[in-house]
Amino acid sequence: MNLSIHSSFLPHTDPEASLAFYRDALGFEVRKDVGYQGLRWITVGPAGQPDTAIVLYPPQATPGLTDAEKRAIAEMMAKGSYAMLNLATPDLDGVFAKLQAGDVEIVQEPVDQPYGVRDCAVRDPSGNMIRIQASAA
Repeated sequence: MNLSIHSSFLPHTDPEASLAFYRDALGFEVRKDVGYQGLRWITVGPAGQPDTAIVLYPPQATPGLTDAEKRAIAEMMAKGSYAMLNLATPDLDGVFAKLQAGDVEIVQEPVDQPYGVRDCAVRDPSGNMIRIQASAA
């Protein structure tokens, strides 16, 4: 088999705040911005990686969710425990400094982890945990 990851989905609660975070703070390209019935799906991705994308989607648009499930998702998002994204960079300290200087919620400063990586953690405006690792040399 020849498979690749085309897109991953992260929920958002505020499309404008999410757009600002992924575009302005992380420097991702906006690939699509689609509105439908008052909701927005925004596709972003890292520059120079046109085949990799993240779709920021409104979780309330997921078919078949009960009101209780929607509340549970909203609670988990607020805690940062619903969705996570791992990114890698050759300049972890530089990326962290830029994020720290901006209006980004810092969860963890760069640290050497016992499982062999150096990383930091931030949250996007919807509460999604974003871990950024130093890529291997």
